[in-house]
Formats: sequence, structure tokens, C-alpha cells
Amino acid sequence: MKAVIAALGLVLLGGCASDGSAPWLAQATGSSCGKPTSDQELALNMAQDMADEGRLHASLAHLEGLPSNLAEVRLRKARVLRLLGSDEAEPLYKSLLGTCRAAEGEHGLGQLAVARGDNDAALRHLQAAVKLSPTDEKIRNDLGVVYLNQRKLEQARFQFLTAMELKQQDNLAALNMVTLLIYQDDWTQAAEWVSRLGLSPEQVNDAQARAEKLKTTPGATIRPDKVAVATDPTAAAGRHP
Repeated sequence: MKAVIAALGLVLLGGCASDGSAPWLAQATGSSCGKPTSDQELALNMAQDMADEGRLHASLAHLEGLPSNLAEVRLRKARVLRLLGSDEAEPLYKSLLGTCRAAEGEHGLGQLAVARGDNDAALRHLQAAVKLSPTDEKIRNDLGVVYLNQRKLEQARFQFLTAMELKQQDNLAALNMVTLLIYQDDWTQAAEWVSRLGLSPEQVNDAQARAEKLKTTPGATIRPDKVAVATDPTAAAGRHP
């Protein structure tokens, strides 16, 4: 009983009060996650392929045929719904808090907060996500973007460098680092990174436009997924955002 109460407390602290609209919340607590069957895994992979192709509605349709008591299913649905701009993504992410997918839940809530311009809430969620999954380069990158939005440049640099070292072939954090350097008018270092990574002129123009927005527009913010080479944030574990 104490374990159940503690698990419920984690969900409530995450802002996940039940309103009767999500019956699977009662099954969402605990640190372990059920393993999909082989048929369910096949359906998950098919839904993922559709999401990778940009067929988000078709992907969601396949996911809706899978049991929502599986944390993996709720995570995939939350990512697709977030890309579709649906409010239904938030309760799904919250349902992952206190499960083996808690890091992804905090990450998703942070991404939603950034999208609505609430960098303070995004910072709380992404800091929690980093504690739960310190080697996830995409969480590190997104945390760096929030720090950049708050003009905390050294903290942003640290997170971008960490993300780049964790996954050297991913240019997302590199582009954000170039954005930061251009924002600081450090064109020499920015050019070095561009040359080292072989970034395209389009990518450099995108970084420059983002930096100029931050410099010239009071209170302006950027989003982690609004970069020319951003990887698909619907990808799953091993391929996830």
C-alpha cells in the first residue's frame, strides 16, 4: 500500500491529477513497463515507419489499435500527438512519470513547455529528464536550447558540447552551438565548427536567422525542433528524439 501511495504521489507532483478522462493512468505507475508482444512490436514498428515518413495521422491510427496500458504505446502516441499539435499529448507524457519511461515523459513535457514559450517550466522538466537519463543527447540539446532562450550562455554551451560528444554524427546540437556563437558574434569559432562538421549553407543560414531573432527581438525564443536537420522527434528508443 505504501508503494502505491508513493507512486501516486509522483504522478500528482508531476501535475497529473486524474479527471476521469484517462482510465489508463491507474496502470501507469511503477518503475517497470510491460513488454510488447511480437505482434505489438510489429505494429509499433509500422507506426514508427509511417511517422518517419510524415504520415502522422496514419501512424496514430495504428497506435490507437494497441493497448494503452503499455508505456511504450503511450510514449509513441504522445510524440505523434505533440507533432500534430494536440492537447492530448500532455496527459500521455504525464502518465509516464514514475514509470520506466519517466525520462521520456519529462522530456516531452519540457518540449511542450518550450513550444508554448514557458521556458521556466521547460527548464524544470528537462533538468529532471537529464537526471533520469544523463546520456541522452537529445535531452541535453533541448536543455541547452532552453538555457539559450534564457540567455544563460555558458550553461547552454555546456549542454550543446555534451550532446555533441555523446553523439558526434548528430548535427542538431552542432547547429545550436553555431547559433550560440553567432549570437555572441564569435564568427571565428562559428566558422571553425561549420568547417569541421561540413554544415551546408542552408544550415548556416538557419543558425544565423535564429541567432538574429534572439538578438533583435526582446523575449524571443527558439524551439529545439525548429532546426533544418532536426531528427524526427517521433522516433522510438534507439531512434527517438
